[in-house]
Amino acid sequence: MEILVTIAYICVCVLLFALAIIIHEFGHFIVALKLGLRVDAFSVGFGPALWKRRVNGVEYRISAIPLGGYVSIPDVDPEGTKALEGSGGGDDGEERARIPAWKEILVGAAGPMMNVVLAVVIAVVLSLAPGARFGELSTEIGMVLPDGPAAAAGMHKGDVVKSVGGHAVRTWTEMMTEIQINAGSETPFVVLRDGAETTLKVVPKRDDVTGAWYILALSVTNATGAAAWMPDRSPLRQLAWDAGSIFRVLKGLVTPKEVKATSAALGGPVMIAEGLYRQVRRDPLDGLGFLRFLNVNLAILNLLPIPVLDGGLILFSLIALVFRRRIPDVVVKYVSLAFMVLLMGLMGILIIRDSWRSYKIHTFKPDTEENVHANPDKSAESR
Repeated sequence: MEILVTIAYICVCVLLFALAIIIHEFGHFIVALKLGLRVDAFSVGFGPALWKRRVNGVEYRISAIPLGGYVSIPDVDPEGTKALEGSGGGDDGEERARIPAWKEILVGAAGPMMNVVLAVVIAVVLSLAPGARFGELSTEIGMVLPDGPAAAAGMHKGDVVKSVGGHAVRTWTEMMTEIQINAGSETPFVVLRDGAETTLKVVPKRDDVTGAWYILALSVTNATGAAAWMPDRSPLRQLAWDAGSIFRVLKGLVTPKEVKATSAALGGPVMIAEGLYRQVRRDPLDGLGFLRFLNVNLAILNLLPIPVLDGGLILFSLIALVFRRRIPDVVVKYVSLAFMVLLMGLMGILIIRDSWRSYKIHTFKPDTEENVHANPDKSAESR
C-alpha cells in the first residue's frame, strides 16, 4: 500500500511541475495567436519528440529532455527554436517574416507573466485556505549545541541574530541563506543580547552528507509548524518572500566573494523535485506554496537576458527596437546553440551533484548523537 501511496504522490508532483511549464508556454502560445503569428509546435520538454499530435496546424509534443518546454513561433525566433527542438538550425529556404519588435517582446514576456499570474492565484488560494500554516521562524537562538561553531564563537541561548556577514536577517531561513553564501569563512554575526548588540566571529561547519554549512545552533520553536516559504497569510508577503529569495541568490552569483559558495549551494531539477515531493507529502498546502515559490523563480530566471531564455529574446528585440536594426539570424542561431549547450551542461552538472547528494542523505545512518546533531536535515527540523 505504501508503494501505491508513494506513486500517487509522485504523480501529483509531476502534474504540479508540468503545470508550471505548461502555463508558461501557454502564455507565449496564446499571445502569439492573438497577435496573428504562426505557431508550429507546443512542446513540454526539449529535444526530439517522444510523442506528438497535430491539431489545427499546431503540433503538440512531449519531448525527450524534461527540463522545460517551448512554443515554436517561426516569426519570432526561428533559429532559437530549432536549437530547442534539437534540429541544430539551418536554412529551410523560407524568408523570415519581419514582425514588429514590440510583438516579439510581448510574446517573450507572456510566458514569465503567466507564471506570475499562477503564483498570484496560488498565493490568494493559500490566503483563503483555513488549514494553511503561516509563520516565520525567528532568528532567536533556542539552543546552542556543544562543541559547534556557534558555541565556539560564544553564542548563547536567547541571542537574537540581527545580521550575518553584514547582511540584515529577519528570519531563520534568511540567516541560513547567508551562512551558505559565506560558506566556511569567518563570518561576523551581530546578535542582540540583553538589549545590546554584540558581534561574534563564527566559522560555519560543513556537513559531509548534505554539503550544507551549519553553525550547530537551533532556533526557538515555531509554534505553527509553517514551511519556510509560508511567511504570512498575506498574498503580497508570500510573493515578496519568493522574489526576495531568488534575487538574493542572483546577487550572490554576481558578487565575486560570494559566487563560489553560492554556486556550490545551488540546487537543480533533482533538488527541486525532492523538495516538491517532501512538501506535498508533509502537507498538500505546503506543496502548493512550494509551487508558488517555484513559479516566481521560473518567471524571474526566464527574464534574465540570456539567449535561449525569454529574456534573451526580449533583449534581441529591444536592440532591434532601439537601433532599428536586427541582429542577423545566423548570429542568433549560433549564440542560441552555444548557450543551449552551456545551459544543458550546467544542468547536467547540477543533476549529477544533486543525485549524489540525495544518495548520501538517503543512505546516511546516524550512529551517534553527535551525527544526528551534525546532520539537521535528518533530525527534527533543526534547520
